[in-house]
Amino acid sequence: MQEVIRGIFRGAKRGVMTAKKGRNFYKGNRTGSMGSHTKHGNYVVDLNKVRTYVVPDLAGCELRPYVSHRGDKVKVDPCSASAFTTAE
Repeated sequence: MQEVIRGIFRGAKRGVMTAKKGRNFYKGNRTGSMGSHTKHGNYVVDLNKVRTYVVPDLAGCELRPYVSHRGDKVKVDPCSASAFTTAE
């Protein structure tokens, strides 16, 4: 009976599963692979899997990429439940 109770406590540990805990566990970061491994240990990059970003032409854009820290402070009222139910 004591072995059963010890087994229950031993298996009752619950925590965050990380790569440092558990055997053969690799959490990953949901980015996917960009190629494949060969039988000789090399890595071949598949150009169809490489991420490419299409950036529009911003030549005539008046917006700037950064916001000045010297700008005026904006005060926003806190949200309430009545603000969501009433249409303004």
